[in-house]
This record gives sequence, structure tokens and C-alpha cells, in this order.
Amino acid sequence: MTVPHIPRGPVMADIAALRLTGEEKQRLLDPAVGGVILFRRNFQNIVQLKELTAEIKALRTPGLIIAVDHEGGRVQRFIEGFTRLPAMNVLGQIWDKEGASAAETAAGQVGRVLATELSACGIDLSFTPVLDLDWGNCPVIGNRSFHRNPEAVARLALALQKGLEESGMKSCGKHFPGHGFVEGDSHLVLPEDGRSLPELEAADLIPFLIMSREGMAAVMPAHVVYPQVDTKPAGFSEIWLKQILRRDIGFKGVIFSDDLTMEGACGAGGIKERARLSFEAGCDIVLVCNRPDLVDELRDGFIIPDNPDLAGRWQYMANTLGSAAAQTVMQTEDFQAAQAFVAGLASPQDTAGGVKVGEAF
Repeated sequence: MTVPHIPRGPVMADIAALRLTGEEKQRLLDPAVGGVILFRRNFQNIVQLKELTAEIKALRTPGLIIAVDHEGGRVQRFIEGFTRLPAMNVLGQIWDKEGASAAETAAGQVGRVLATELSACGIDLSFTPVLDLDWGNCPVIGNRSFHRNPEAVARLALALQKGLEESGMKSCGKHFPGHGFVEGDSHLVLPEDGRSLPELEAADLIPFLIMSREGMAAVMPAHVVYPQVDTKPAGFSEIWLKQILRRDIGFKGVIFSDDLTMEGACGAGGIKERARLSFEAGCDIVLVCNRPDLVDELRDGFIIPDNPDLAGRWQYMANTLGSAAAQTVMQTEDFQAAQAFVAGLASPQDTAGGVKVGEAF
């Protein structure tokens, strides 16, 4: 059977269960689609996950990019057979108690374990790290944040990024320009952050600026409005994405929208309008999760926006280690020691009483 050559389109979709249905295969062969995001419902065990990712990759060439939210703590989609990753504020606690060096070493090990285990299963990308500051206001962020201090967040994220990159995986900083100050959960409402741009530049934007300078591969904007800067949510805002992120900060990587089915995005209109606004604002790729009907609605008559950088940016997100090499690494004593170290950082406190993020944990 000849595998069709279909350039990756600017839509990332999802699937319902543990294997592809015939309908899903046809959806994923659409030129509008370029990637797939997996969730907990798509995971039974490691053998099944490897079969699923291989099935997805075999559909077309170049292969669809496969991503997952696999941060640690409340946001770890695959559990059985994977190292339980700590919430990122555990690394911030190490920063406070044991110093920056110990915390950065731990963050690097978390990144290495996270990326190697996913790479071994055919996953290209985890949407991590969270660069939001922990202002103590936002339950949906909460312990997903490394720290309140922007320097600590930046340095821990850089260490995590180094661990990811050494294991074949790129980083995606989120949620630009910062979701940690607002109380609302953008999965459920459209939050507003009333601070001025100078106030944001003095705190929340610092990790994004530092990470951009240090090779962060991707950014995901927040479904949050910052009315002193723009009346549109950041993910629909040319001011935030084209002017501040691209021009002023100098970010040259991939911009993924956050899920366009979240309540924070729904006020912009139907799915076609949400996607149009995202692309016009500067997003390269839009996520449409948990609503295959909306993916189909978007695909109907879809015209791929003119983006000469899209193919290169998609390819830049592809895993560079590979499943076989990652599995070899996992057999080494050094890596198994890293797994034990990282597992030792995690505890039931990481998920106790926390707000679920998209799925139960």
C-alpha cells in the first residue's frame, strides 16, 4: 500500500479511543490536519500506545506530529508504566530549600525522563513547560507553576528544556503572556487580567523573554484578555502575538493556539471564525480537542492560510531521538537511576484537592 504524501496542515485534532476508526483515518488524511493530540482516554498501556502512535504515523508522509499534555502532577495523561512526574512547584520548593543548583539539576532530570519515556512510545511533543507565575490566584494553574519568582521560573524551565532536548523533544512554553494572575479557568470562562503592559513586562513576561532567547521551540497563548493591552484574548490578538511576541521579544518558533473548544475561546464565534482569528493573530497551528464534529466543520471548505514557515515549523517539532533509541536509553543504569530520582519527587500531594485540567487525574 502506498502511503500518500500530504504536507502537514495547520490543524491539530484528536481521536476518541484506543485505536483509529475508519472515520478517524479519513479525518486525519485531510490536508488541513498536521498533528494529533492524545489524552488519557487514548491510553491503556504502553504496548497499546506504541501501536496507536505507529498507526497514526503510518497514515501519511510526512508523519503527523503527535503531542500530549504531559507536564507532571495534575497534568500527566499516561500513568501505568510511566514514571509519575512531580508537579512543577516541587522543583520550586527545592529551589527555596536547597538552592538553585539542586533545583535545576532536578528539573533537568524531570525533562530527561519525561521526554525519553514519551519518545519510546512514538510521541513527538509534550506541551510543557508551564511558564505562568504562581501568584496564588489561579487554581487551574496552581502547582503546575514552578514558582512565583520569574527568574526561578525561567531558570527551572531552561533546565527542564535542556533535559527535553537531550532526549529528542522540543519545549512549548505556556500560557503566554501569563495565566497565573487571574482567578478564572479559561476552560470554563474568559478571564481578564487588568494589569498594564509595564506590569506584565516586569513579571509574567520575563520567563517567555528568557526562554525565547534560549531556543524555546514553541509557545501556546492564553485564552485570557488583558484589556489594558488589547480587548481580544491573547490567542486572537495580533498585538500580543505579532507585535509583542514576534517583534518585541523576537520569538521565532511555533505558535500553537490553546484548544479552540475551551470556553475562553468560544465568545469569538463559531469554530471557523475562531480558527480564522487565531491564524490572523499569528498562530501557526490551531488545536481543536474533544469535538470531532467541530474538526469536520472546520475542514469543510477549509482554505489553508498562507504560511511559508508552516512546514519547517511542524518539522522542527518532530521528535529527534526516535522510539528505538529511546528504548535503548531506558535500559541503561543511568537512566533507571534518573527514573527513580524523579519518581521520588512525586507524591499524592501533587494531585490532592487540585482542579482538574481538561481531564480527571
